[in-house]
Amino acid sequence: MYKLLALNIDGTILKNNGRLPRETKEAVDYVKKKGVYVTLITSRNLLSARKVAKALRLDGMLIAFQGAMIARTLDDRLFDAVIPEERTFNIVQILENFNCNIRLMHERYSLGNRKKVKKNLVVQTVLSSSDPFFYPTQFVDSLGDVLMDEPIAVPKIDVYFATDEERDAAAALLTKSIPSIDMIMQPNGKMEIVPQGVSKLAGLRRLAQHIGVSLKETVMIGDGLDDLPAIEAAGLGVAMGNAPLEVKRAADWVTRSNEQLGVAYMVKEHFRKQQRIEFLQKLKTKQ
Repeated sequence: MYKLLALNIDGTILKNNGRLPRETKEAVDYVKKKGVYVTLITSRNLLSARKVAKALRLDGMLIAFQGAMIARTLDDRLFDAVIPEERTFNIVQILENFNCNIRLMHERYSLGNRKKVKKNLVVQTVLSSSDPFFYPTQFVDSLGDVLMDEPIAVPKIDVYFATDEERDAAAALLTKSIPSIDMIMQPNGKMEIVPQGVSKLAGLRRLAQHIGVSLKETVMIGDGLDDLPAIEAAGLGVAMGNAPLEVKRAADWVTRSNEQLGVAYMVKEHFRKQQRIEFLQKLKTKQ
């Protein structure tokens, strides 16, 4: 019996055009009626995740910023971790020696540099990755100069390089120079820098413990390499059909792709066999 369902957002519940399918909304409603706690687990900021949660009619805790924040709203938090101001400044000083786009992901806004990289696709990703109404973005010529006057601590730093080789060179220098951070490598030259110990798996553990559920009673559905540890640790780890081969190999179940409504298919296929948790608890009490 599974009591917690964790859903990645991009590439999982959303289609490639950013749409949230009606069938996915219906599947989430279906599983909620079974008494299952549903959460979102994402690298997105909390305000963006909250927007998706609202469309799904979820009002519980969400795991955002790769696990650096677990919260219902910015004013109702279970957990948060940040990269301190001085360390953020030192990271930016190193990164500004490379040809990369840097995004400091504060809880309420993002601050980015205007540096251009070779791939137009990277720039498009940087510019379109959040809703400016919910999560405003400001671009400046020199992040280092801004941080000298107005230092900030952030849950996450997103960095976009033209190539994986440039990204890996920067990561090697950061590893040597900056303590107490972790780096999550993403496709297409992207790197996410988070406080040490932060991950989607750590966030899932914290939320599960908070609601009194074991990881064995958890279903995790995702499509990215950053989802892989949580997929492996969950009682039922599910990979999307569009996930990389490594993720599929680690999963207990491989569903259809996000374009083929893989979440809706998996949820309906599995949870139809599970009775409502309240009913099962009453039955256990009677016995």
